[in-house]
Amino acid sequence: MVKIGVLALQGAVREHIKAVENCGVEAVEIKHKEELKDVDGLILPGGESTTMRRLIDKYDFMDALKEFADEGKPMFGTCAGLILLAKNLVGYDNPHIGVMDVTVERNSFGRQRESFEADLEIKDVADCYPAVFIRAPHIVDVGENVEILCKHDDRIVVAREGQFLGCSFHPELTEDYRFTSYFVDMVKEAKTKKSE
Repeated sequence: MVKIGVLALQGAVREHIKAVENCGVEAVEIKHKEELKDVDGLILPGGESTTMRRLIDKYDFMDALKEFADEGKPMFGTCAGLILLAKNLVGYDNPHIGVMDVTVERNSFGRQRESFEADLEIKDVADCYPAVFIRAPHIVDVGENVEILCKHDDRIVVAREGQFLGCSFHPELTEDYRFTSYFVDMVKEAKTKKSE
């Protein structure tokens, strides 16, 4: 049985916990870096990326998050979480965790009041998925090993690179758990491979 953590420093933590549990898997809030060793996969939720980075530094999470990635454990960044995973950020010299070979632009769909919903076709996930965009970033460019899973208005909004999954929107804010289920399957596969 797999256990999935949700980084619980800021953002829609409870909603992600509920989404993971609805996929039939145990979910736990990660508030201390030591707890990372107990989970098989990690969700980095939406929120405010600058605030999240400040809290990652304050609670000394950065090295532990990079080690988690180095161990081959899957990580799923949604909205601000995608910004944390990206190796390159438009207008910034340094990334945050910087493990996913994508370039991301913050707030590229406008401010809070320009939030919107869109039905997306996401490869291997759904033909019609209700996505909630709130001050969303988008992926400007991807490295050669990154698979683009979805675009909206010609902008990349979902991508995967091996164990890393990132999206611009908030899958936890709907009752549709297919996208979370896709990540749960990634975690199960990674754990099975490790034990072989």
